[in-house]
Amino acid sequence: MKGLRGLLEENPSLKVFIYAGKGGLGKTTLSAATSIKLSSMGRRTLVFSTDPQASLSDVFEQNVFGKGEVKLAENLYVMEIDADKKINEYVNTIKKKIIDMYKLDSLPKDIEEYIDSAAAEPAMYESAVYDAMVDVVSEGKYDYYVFDMPPFGHGIRMIAIADVISKWVEKITELRRQAYEYGRVAASLKRQKLTYEDEILNELEYIRGRIVKFRDILLNTKTTAFMMVMTPERMTILDTERALEMFNSLGLKLTGIVVNQVYPPDLAKRADAPAYLRRRVEEQKKYIAEIVEKFGKYIIAVVPMLNREPKGMETLKPVAEELWSPSKKIEEYL
Repeated sequence: MKGLRGLLEENPSLKVFIYAGKGGLGKTTLSAATSIKLSSMGRRTLVFSTDPQASLSDVFEQNVFGKGEVKLAENLYVMEIDADKKINEYVNTIKKKIIDMYKLDSLPKDIEEYIDSAAAEPAMYESAVYDAMVDVVSEGKYDYYVFDMPPFGHGIRMIAIADVISKWVEKITELRRQAYEYGRVAASLKRQKLTYEDEILNELEYIRGRIVKFRDILLNTKTTAFMMVMTPERMTILDTERALEMFNSLGLKLTGIVVNQVYPPDLAKRADAPAYLRRRVEEQKKYIAEIVEKFGKYIIAVVPMLNREPKGMETLKPVAEELWSPSKKIEEYL
């Protein structure tokens, strides 16, 4: 196993690290640990969470949710966006533009309801998330970016989201036409000349372009490492198999797999180890063997189960070292 160090030695151009997978596998812990290691090398690093549950705040034991880019240590910055806040700000901007564009006293009720219903669509949340991600990468302020993705479809929707947004733009285009017709009639009644500038559609196209840009970043294997997190469990194996099939269909290349929360095999040999723990170790061995058989070429690191929950900078450092340069090969856990 080459670890993160091996990945960077093979491809020094890597600057974006994305951890994806189902919930409860330790993506946030691994993202935080990765950022700690990269920043310790003297490189400006931003770890970014798109999870609405403020997981990075929990792992780092510091409230950073919705506070923008927060410096935690030398060269280490963290950002947890408040997607709901961004959506509300954007929706209010759209409403104001319509009112200003057509010189209205207030927004017609049916148009306001349409915008509010569009804002409730899942695509709006993801649009806000990816828009923020494009922002931080495009600014180029950091040497490395580490993204902790939320547990929805292994980040698959990051690839497909451009199509979703395209359809959403089509809906808003129809809204634009309705608003234009309303403005034309209103201008006629007031005998005023209507100056029509399609600002709303231009902004939506701009957002869609940024989503596509991030998709392109994700597909660029020279600069982006897309990694799955697994644990030695039956459902995780099945889920990863399905994910790889979807990756192939979308043209996404998986960079590596990190097997997390693995019990050291020596535990099963200890006389004082509880029976349930020995059974757990033996059960994990069976699944590890299956993981090696099915995904062996992707495995870059194995992170052992710690004797305490990894929270805080000091506790995360051992995880960072295992990711950087694994102390054991995965076969040693069999």
